[in-house]
Amino acid sequence: MDSRSWWSPGEGGITISVRVAAGARRSEVIDASGERLRVRIAAPAVEGKANVELQRMIAKLLGVRRSAVSLVRGERSREKTLWVAGISEPPAEMLGDD
Repeated sequence: MDSRSWWSPGEGGITISVRVAAGARRSEVIDASGERLRVRIAAPAVEGKANVELQRMIAKLLGVRRSAVSLVRGERSREKTLWVAGISEPPAEMLGDD
C-alpha cells in the first residue's frame, strides 16, 4: 500500500479519508488515486443528509452494511474520515490494481 493512499488498515477494519462534494446529480467516486477518495454525493449538505448518503454509498461500494460505516471526523467538513468495520482492504477495482 502506498503511504499516501486514501485508506489505511486497522484492527478489525479500515480507515478511509474522503473529500466530498455534496449536492451532485448522482453519487459517484470521482478519483481514487490520491491521499483522499474524492466523491460526489447526491444529497444536500444540510442536516447531515450528505453524511448519511456518503455512508450508504461507501457501504454499497465496499459490500458491507451501512451500520459498518461510521463517521470518525469531519461531520461539518468536506474532508471526512470514515471507519469501515469488517474488511481488511477495499476491493481491487477501487484500488486500480490491474
